[in-house]
Amino acid sequence: MKNTLIQLIRPTGLLSATLLSATLLAGCGGSDEGDSNSIKVGTVAGPETEVMQVAKRLAKERHDLEVEIVEFTDYVSPNAALADGSLDANAFQHEPYMQSMVEDRGYDFAIAGRTFVYPIGAYSEKYDSIEDLPDGATIALPNDPSNEGRSLILMHNEGLLELKDVGNLEATPIDIAKNPRNFEFREIEAAQLPRVLPDVDMAFINNTFAQPAGLSLDDALIKEGPESPYVNLIAVRGGDEEREAIQQLVEAYQSNEVKDKAKELFDGAAVPGWE
Repeated sequence: MKNTLIQLIRPTGLLSATLLSATLLAGCGGSDEGDSNSIKVGTVAGPETEVMQVAKRLAKERHDLEVEIVEFTDYVSPNAALADGSLDANAFQHEPYMQSMVEDRGYDFAIAGRTFVYPIGAYSEKYDSIEDLPDGATIALPNDPSNEGRSLILMHNEGLLELKDVGNLEATPIDIAKNPRNFEFREIEAAQLPRVLPDVDMAFINNTFAQPAGLSLDDALIKEGPESPYVNLIAVRGGDEEREAIQQLVEAYQSNEVKDKAKELFDGAAVPGWE
């Protein structure tokens, strides 16, 4: 659309953190598949890591399984590390995102288990309701394929714009058919969205990054409901989903203790995806 301004921002700080994660993992392969007592799992730094720490404790108590958690600060490195064998599993992404990475990069991944739906919300420091959002507002979107589409679909469903295909989970601003209110869009790395919130009129922020920034889903101008298809996963390399150690991790994760910890950390905004 000629009325849609797209700006792509790639923060150098986040790139440095990504390179640091890769450096730390270099030369450190994942657990030997013959070692059923130790695995490495990748998470995104923040409350999701704290949730995984509960599963780690339970896996040790119930199965004598040692779980090493490797933290990342972006959405790309955990899949690269899983693909190259540096990790045995990761737990940070929903299926549409995983499938987009599989298609784009040729990864051979499988779903070992489901974790939580972390609803995405649209936040503003300038406006208290979606009705107050002015024409020509600048809106920040996460720049990963599926979460950007996820945000635009919410705007479509809210009647703020019209997509060419509302079923396109990887929609970007060029897929907008009608933008009657002349919104301008900025595509930002997901982890950086809370930082740019003061500089835009509205930003779509995953709960993974919203909660640590002190944003409550209750304050979102637009938000997903529990019916969202974007349930997060424990992903593994194809063929590993039935490994005993992986199943022990899944069993430890899909527990009341983990559910209670997520409820505490996310203030009720983490919906169990295995129930």
